[in-house]
Parts: sequence; C-alpha cells; structure tokens
Amino acid sequence: MVSSLDQLKATGTTVVCDSGDFATIHKYKPQDATTNPSLILAAAKKPEYAKLIDTALEYGKSHGSTIDEQVDASLDRLLVEFGKEILNIVPGRVSTEVDARFSFDKQASINKALHIIELYESIGISKDRILIKIASTWEGIQAARELQSKHGINCNLTLMFSLPQAIAAAEAGAFLISPFVGRILDWHKAAHKRDFSASEDPGVESVRNIFNYYKKHGYKTIVMGASFRNTGEITELAGCDYLTISPNLLEELYNSEAAVPQKLDAAGASALNIEKKSYIDDEAEFRFAFNEDQMATEKLSDGIRKFAADALTLKGILKAKLSA
Repeated sequence: MVSSLDQLKATGTTVVCDSGDFATIHKYKPQDATTNPSLILAAAKKPEYAKLIDTALEYGKSHGSTIDEQVDASLDRLLVEFGKEILNIVPGRVSTEVDARFSFDKQASINKALHIIELYESIGISKDRILIKIASTWEGIQAARELQSKHGINCNLTLMFSLPQAIAAAEAGAFLISPFVGRILDWHKAAHKRDFSASEDPGVESVRNIFNYYKKHGYKTIVMGASFRNTGEITELAGCDYLTISPNLLEELYNSEAAVPQKLDAAGASALNIEKKSYIDDEAEFRFAFNEDQMATEKLSDGIRKFAADALTLKGILKAKLSA
C-alpha cells in the first residue's frame, strides 16, 4: 500500500517540512523547508547544533562593536547557518524569517531581507533558493512588493489569516503565502466553545477560499497551508499548491495508508463565481477590510508577539554565550 504522505504528494501538493531539525527533514524528503524563530529556538537548544551556534558567534564577534550589535549579527548568521544545512538536504528552497519586530516597518524589513540574502550569497547560496518570510501586515506586504519587483527576492508572506491579506499579497507579487490553518481553528474553538470536523474546519475553509480566489483570477502566488493541528486538516487540503507540515504530523501521514483523495482543484476553481477585489494602492480600504475580521486581527498580533518573543529568547542565549 501507498502511504498517505505519498498519496498527498500524488495529488499535486508539494510537501514542505515545517522544522529546523535536520534529521526530521532528511527522513521525510520534502521539496522545501520552512523555519521561524520558534523552530530555530527549539533546535538551537539541542547539543547537536552547537557547531552552528559557534560559527554564528564567531561571526558576531567580528561584526559588531557593542554586545548588542554582536548579538544581532550572530542571530542573522545563525538563521543562515540553519538555512545552509537545510539546503544540503532539500532540493528546493528554505524560508528564513525577518525579525517580527519589524512587522510594521517596511524599510527595516527590506533592509533585513537584503542583509539575509547578502549573508547567504557570501557562503555561495543563490537568492533563488531562499524565501524571505515576512508577516502579512500592510507594511510587510509592501516590503515584499518592493523586494520582489526591485530586487528579485522571493518572499513568503506568513501569519496570514484572511482573504484581504491574501489578495493584497497576490497583488504585491509575493512568491508564496502561508495561511495559518491551525491557529484559525484555535480561535474558533475558543470563541464558539465547540470542536469542528475536518470538512467544516474554519482554517481549512479559509485556505480553500484563498486557493479558489487565486485560481479563479489567475494569480501565480503559491498557496502554502501552514500551522496544522491534525492530519484531517491536511488531507482536506489535498491538491493545494504547497502544504508545510510539522514532523509529528508528517510521521502520522508516513505511517498511515488511509486514502487521500484530491480536494482542491485549480481547473474547477476557474469556473466559480468569485468577485474580484483590489487593495493594491488603497491602504485604508485594506485596513478596514482586515479589521472587519476579529479572528484575523487578533491572531496576527498574537503571532507577531510570539515570534518576537522567541527571537528575543534566542538573542538572550546568544548574548550569554558572547558574554561568557
């Protein structure tokens, strides 16, 4: 029998590993891999990654006159060191995240993205293999717009919870978006005090709507469902462009032989009656439409806070080592 994981791949979905752990990535043979500060923090605490931290610290010591500058430089290099090792395993791309504290600063996001790409190129890795992850705020979307159009740097717009964010991202020419399925489910379970079946899961429905909108209106931006809570959410999105999946759920799919029929279909979406909207040069309209979705506004701000906090924790670890 064919595993559910292989069946998922056969529906046309590109499987991406949502992890910073190299052994996990190697086992499941994904096309790409995604990272974020939380995943890097978890991996960096393991002794087998000490050499990467040492390399980052050596770089930081020679690229900052103050301890804070050295910490910042070390963190950037650590993200790139993880990315480099991941790219030795996957044939495609790795996503590397801009500091979440820049989520509301377009220029700072652009500057950090350019620096990350410069670091990758300094160790022989082409920007074509990197996706710069930026939060799907208005400022983040505009940063991605400039990075894509002026610098040819592909972007992954993350922390996405609503159709207005997805529309603005596609209009900005983003290479890829990451709608967060599980976090949408979390909010609705808490708000409505009930569970949801996979077929009625509001996170699944959100990605389905975005996928259909993109295919109906001819957008090339890749839809990559992310942040899953169970395999049911994943199999309900079989046929989505990409799905980035955590190691525990990859393991479940790997060990399962349950049928995984295709659920999303680009050709079928083209026949749907879906109104086209635009936010490309209308910040006020975007902000109003986004603000109408209580779940999306709350989960975006919560996600930014959590990623920023994990980045600060990681910086604390680096600072302690630099000060030792």
